[in-house]
Amino acid sequence: MVSTSTTHDPKLAQQLVLDELFDLSLYKALRSVTQPDVHHTLDELIKVETSHLAFWQKFFNLNLDELNLGRRIKLSFMMLVCRIFGSTAVHLVLEAIEVHGVRKYLALWREYQSKPLGEALRGILMDEFKHEDVLVTELTKRKINPERIRSIFLGLNDGLVEILGAVSGFFGAFGSARMVLIAALTTAVAGALSMAAGSFLALNSEKEVKTTEIARKVFLGEESDFIPMEESPLGSAVVVGIAYITGALVPVLPVLVGAKDALFSVFTAGLMVILVSTILSFLSGMDIKRRIVLNLVIITVAVSVSYAIGLAAKNFWGISV
Repeated sequence: MVSTSTTHDPKLAQQLVLDELFDLSLYKALRSVTQPDVHHTLDELIKVETSHLAFWQKFFNLNLDELNLGRRIKLSFMMLVCRIFGSTAVHLVLEAIEVHGVRKYLALWREYQSKPLGEALRGILMDEFKHEDVLVTELTKRKINPERIRSIFLGLNDGLVEILGAVSGFFGAFGSARMVLIAALTTAVAGALSMAAGSFLALNSEKEVKTTEIARKVFLGEESDFIPMEESPLGSAVVVGIAYITGALVPVLPVLVGAKDALFSVFTAGLMVILVSTILSFLSGMDIKRRIVLNLVIITVAVSVSYAIGLAAKNFWGISV
């Protein structure tokens, strides 16, 4: 193939080559820490990524064979997580990598579909859809529940943001750490119960609807394509409730250990928001920076509005302790 490096953005060329090199390095590293039942899948993924890397290197005439510092740190962190949490973490990482790859290449294909790069991307996407995605799906099905994992982190995020807003508002209204602690804990428990009840009712209703639909098809003699629900309503309710209360404790803990204003709660919550946003973005294939900025904006608005309401309650309606 004739070099086309002069007709493409060099940053994009470097990104595509390094991304494939990262995926290849990750799969090779995972093979050394996983059980034999995963090795066949990883071997197939390594084979595909090797061909992708060679393709992009030739397409752009760019022979990069070493990861940059940021990707090396990312690789080390992901391997540390996989070593600590075992097969579940490995399966989640593989699924997330595939989601990111598909979304990235689809976005690029839409932009360059009428150009030579678009045709190259079409071939890569066909591999993603027909080979890599199938391999990862076969490996991860029935071994992990991505929706359950996402529900956990969404529950954490909801509890964190809502109770941080409450803590800020209570400090504005009461000014007393003791009163803030009592009010925040009460609100956190009520919120956790509400979230758990909502999750239980939603899944229970879905189960009843599916049961009714099956009965209707059986009566009519129609073929049913029913797939049993993997999650029980009660189990989901417990998971969501615990996740919510765990997130809610993050802004409460500084008050519990002696904080006299909302500043420390905002700081600890901000750090947790960055962590949770990063994990959620990685699992869902979203842009990590965009998700972090969006959540930080949300907690900034929540804190500002809640604190202002608390001050208004204190100054205009005479609430005091």
